[in-house]
Amino acid sequence: MPRIAGIDLPKEKRIEIALMYIYGIGRSASNKVLKEAGVNPDTRAKDLTEEEVSKLTAIIQRNYRIEGDLRRDISSNIKRLIEIGSYRGIRHRRGLPVRGQRTRTNARTRKGPRKTVGVTRKEEKRKVMSGGEETKAKGS
Repeated sequence: MPRIAGIDLPKEKRIEIALMYIYGIGRSASNKVLKEAGVNPDTRAKDLTEEEVSKLTAIIQRNYRIEGDLRRDISSNIKRLIEIGSYRGIRHRRGLPVRGQRTRTNARTRKGPRKTVGVTRKEEKRKVMSGGEETKAKGS
């Protein structure tokens, strides 16, 4: 199992796909790295030689921000937006979509499960109504 940038790559997958398991490397970046290193994208990760793994590691560390550094940069950018009180920062703070999506419908990923506001549920109404009628019947 090859290990690049502190990540164990899945050994049965093609190296083109396996490199995408590193946070910060997508399909196009993966192909660029492989082309620069001179590695065939169809090679399985388990079939890489030590030399190829070291080439890939060197190229990735030299040209890309990955894993912890990238996560730290992203979170610091979000904190900065929140601190300066920009529109995007306010959206991040409230947990709403940041990039202009509609929120009247279809924002469930950011907003979380629905919270019913201002409407009593049917079962509660029935209990209240039936309880009131029973007391009247007993009194007469």
